[in-house]
Amino acid sequence: MVKYSAATLNRTFAALADPTRRRILAHLARGSSRVTHLARPHAMSLPAVSKHLRVLEKAGLLRRCRYGRVHEMQLEATPLKQAAQWVEEYRKFWEGSLDQLANYLQKTNSTKIKPKTKERS
Repeated sequence: MVKYSAATLNRTFAALADPTRRRILAHLARGSSRVTHLARPHAMSLPAVSKHLRVLEKAGLLRRCRYGRVHEMQLEATPLKQAAQWVEEYRKFWEGSLDQLANYLQKTNSTKIKPKTKERS
């Protein structure tokens, strides 16, 4: 398995755990956006949205660019890629385990159950 930084994965998954932050990331996947535009679709104050943005920033999931008083946010997808790779390793493990179980069940069922043959009179 590939080695990953536990701290980085923890921050990434913690940031992704909140639906508001996931919606913000989905919005940023379409392109960079100002903080005020990111706050509009959410029924919360601008300071509350800013807290979510700071969590995403600390997780390395977005980058902030300042132009005077305007703050523009951009998606930084590298931590998402690392998290996806980490999950992929476990998907391979579980699929392999399930394949082994299916093979075992198929072998045990084929030895225990024999097809019935019809007798002709």
